[in-house]
Amino acid sequence: MKRAASVGDAMKRDMELIRKMVLAVEDAPTGYAPDDLDIEGYTDEQIAYHAHLMVQAGLAAGMDTTHLGSCSPSAQLTSLTWDGHEFAADARDETTWKKAMTIVQEKGGAVSLDVIKALLSHLVKAGLGLVV
Repeated sequence: MKRAASVGDAMKRDMELIRKMVLAVEDAPTGYAPDDLDIEGYTDEQIAYHAHLMVQAGLAAGMDTTHLGSCSPSAQLTSLTWDGHEFAADARDETTWKKAMTIVQEKGGAVSLDVIKALLSHLVKAGLGLVV
């Protein structure tokens, strides 16, 4: 059972959650995002907020579901965009993901999505021997 977010919970961007959501949508059998995207360890509010962020970042298509009673901005995902699939391809391998997140933490811990995408792409290319 998911815990509901409470007033005072910080709603910060969580790249691990975004990765899990992207991979869950890509793994869906139809190409459409599951209606009830459930990610273990995260509340419905956290998932809806990160869906909103994913739409803003161009990783997914979706509908804004924010209303007056919302705890935070929210969205319902419909599908991944091309960029979302590219992110999934680079972030899918657990070893590559952990290596990228270790590098990010060593460098201060807070970087943009573009930097994370570039780092993942570099690590994937290096793993394929495409970086000299």
